[in-house]
Amino acid sequence: MLVIIGIVVVMFSVVGGYILEKGNVAILFQPVEAMIIFGAAIGAFLIANPPGVVAAVLKNLPAMFTAVPPNKKSYLNYLSLLYGLFSKIRKDGPLSVEGDIENPKQSELFKKYKINHELVQFICDNVRMVVSANIPPFELESLIDLEIDTHHEHALEPSHAVNRIADGLPGLGIVAAVIGVVLTMGKIDQPPLVIGHHIAVALLGTFFGIFGSYCIFSPMSTNLEHKAREEGVYLQIIKAALIAFARGVAPLMAVEFGRRAIPGEVKPSFSEMETAVKGQGK
Repeated sequence: MLVIIGIVVVMFSVVGGYILEKGNVAILFQPVEAMIIFGAAIGAFLIANPPGVVAAVLKNLPAMFTAVPPNKKSYLNYLSLLYGLFSKIRKDGPLSVEGDIENPKQSELFKKYKINHELVQFICDNVRMVVSANIPPFELESLIDLEIDTHHEHALEPSHAVNRIADGLPGLGIVAAVIGVVLTMGKIDQPPLVIGHHIAVALLGTFFGIFGSYCIFSPMSTNLEHKAREEGVYLQIIKAALIAFARGVAPLMAVEFGRRAIPGEVKPSFSEMETAVKGQGK
């Protein structure tokens, strides 16, 4: 919702200010200029990035408009799932969760919670290490850190790719402006009014490039970066709880370690967490 509001504010401020200064709105409609700048940007984007990054950008862009920011409920879902797994292991033994982690789609425990597929895989892989690999907690922590670092680097690629577009757009705007000036030079024998119009159109290329960079693509890049960091918080929560449990901490206190990794304003209290995990774990 904030993304849509932001777009409206940007357009109202720029176009509205132009109108208030008695500008001719019709001259802003320059599809050829837009084709040169944004077409070149898309082409450069395809040249610069492998198919996986292109697909990740296309997948993540719609999420800017539809994704719900993490809240207490979403964090409590993960803590409740982890508590359910830990309690089952503590009560019935490590083999009791083998079916859950091998086939989470069919697991009654996993079905209770709406959890990102990648994070489900992360939980299953690392719970498997806890119950079957029998490795020391410090080695498990190093292994999880490696996975989190790799995930974080991969998750930031869409943001970096879009940011590179933002960095290049002002230059592409200059390219469009130069083309416009070259075309204007071919009409140098025309009346001043005609030449002035073509110069104005040429300068719009610079405007479109700068506007696209700082008002569209750079904010999009930052938004994608925030999304990647939000998912990183979930990984840190899961890691903290898993390492605590691997060290022999009781299930409730293990998820308390995870709760401590939740950022301030959406961090549930201990009593809220206790009520949620014990209530949903029944």
